[in-house]
Amino acid sequence: MISIYKIKPRFQQLLMPQLKLLKRLGISPNSITFFSILLSFGIAYFFWNTSDNSSYFLIVAFGLLLRMMLNALDGMMARIYNLQSKLGEVLNEVGDIVSDVAIYFPLIIFESLRIEIAIIFILLSIINEFCGLMAKVISGERRYDGPMGKSDRAFLIGIICIVYYFTNGLDPYMNYIIGGSSIMIILSSYVRLTKSIKNGKNNK
Repeated sequence: MISIYKIKPRFQQLLMPQLKLLKRLGISPNSITFFSILLSFGIAYFFWNTSDNSSYFLIVAFGLLLRMMLNALDGMMARIYNLQSKLGEVLNEVGDIVSDVAIYFPLIIFESLRIEIAIIFILLSIINEFCGLMAKVISGERRYDGPMGKSDRAFLIGIICIVYYFTNGLDPYMNYIIGGSSIMIILSSYVRLTKSIKNGKNNK
């Protein structure tokens, strides 16, 4: 399935200098995760207030890119420097869900988007992450299959924000964009569960 997640290895390679710097500064993976959660609420604030200042759209887009970097860095640091912990895993999983809800919640006030579609998108995003986590319970492997996984959703909203900074031309299409994305999230959740069940049977 097509997903931004497939370019993760190359993305991680680009982040190696930043990872080494953070390690020299003594910053822990959990600190990075916690900062990412705080950043998400900052992104949500600017996203909520984009009607007051269109430049906030660019702040949201940049914030989403920064969040993607932090989400990659905490896992890289934990794995490469053998700093994994149960607390870190819980903080990462719960933090991702809380952060996604915070970031996408402002979609409910978009005049060009029906509130029902916005709420469905948010709820399905939660279910999608839950399916990825359930995969680890079933097969022992956390799954991130797309389409429209966590990184894909962040990329989509980032692109939407960049377009809205320049024009309102997306207004007639927002219901279709977010509605279509919701369908892809359902597909992603189905893929995650079916693959985990298959792998779980093969591991027995």
